[in-house]
Amino acid sequence: MAMRRTAVAAVAVLTLLAAWGGAHGATAAAAPKTAKMAETAQACGVLAPGASTAAEKAVGAACEQIGVWYTWGGGHGQQPGPTYGQVDPSDPDSAHDPERLGFDCSGLVRYAYHRAAGGDPLPGNAYHQFHSPQVQQRFTAAAGTAPLLPGDLLAWGSGGSIHHIAIYLGAGKMVEARESGTRITVSDVRLGGDYAGAVRIAPATAPGTFSTWGTDVWTHKEPSTGSPRVHRFPGPTTVRIECQKLAQPVTAEGYTNDAWSYLPEYGSWITNIYIKGAAWLDGVPTCP
Repeated sequence: MAMRRTAVAAVAVLTLLAAWGGAHGATAAAAPKTAKMAETAQACGVLAPGASTAAEKAVGAACEQIGVWYTWGGGHGQQPGPTYGQVDPSDPDSAHDPERLGFDCSGLVRYAYHRAAGGDPLPGNAYHQFHSPQVQQRFTAAAGTAPLLPGDLLAWGSGGSIHHIAIYLGAGKMVEARESGTRITVSDVRLGGDYAGAVRIAPATAPGTFSTWGTDVWTHKEPSTGSPRVHRFPGPTTVRIECQKLAQPVTAEGYTNDAWSYLPEYGSWITNIYIKGAAWLDGVPTCP
């Protein structure tokens, strides 16, 4: 899985690392600030013109985290922000991740766009972010970096699976939380291997997007609670609704509603009880 700045970032990073790591012993404590880390922090920022204000803010928020630990599963708490990680059974380098406060790749992206736009516009893992309803424009791997702007999200994966995501800075550079045992850093964009392309996040809410509410809310394969569960929303998130229809009545949270909405990014249905808005959503077409 899988998230700005000027010379001030070098000081801010040292302060954040000391505050987040000091209470958990030598393993979680920040490493001494080196000249190389300070140089990297200063180099992290908006390196090309043309990005939206929100995208530039996202770059700045991510760059403030230079030097913070990568930690598997980090940044996926109830609210965006650094969390202690988990051991990845497939990666021996993650053994100390539960002791390290930080982000994985998508946790960093989530936090950066939370800081830029408010709310929690990019929850989930790298796959969910790459296919988010907040995506305004897509770029193929073959296009390289030529059409990209700072704040665009670069992704790696194949066969429909996305396993890594990073934030483009411009000038062929990106900021990323790469892997266990490393810290958030600026890297050269890697266009080889299984680079899958990039996406641009909409500067404002795209048409057809709504917010969910509630915790541990499941979507279903069909508009019925008896059909298989597909995806769990651990907390409020932003979703794109393609259409809605009347189907099984559901009673939950003190409400009863027989309207269901189809979420194309998840290929599944959610009862309108958990969509903020009227019982029958305004401006959303009826499914055929």
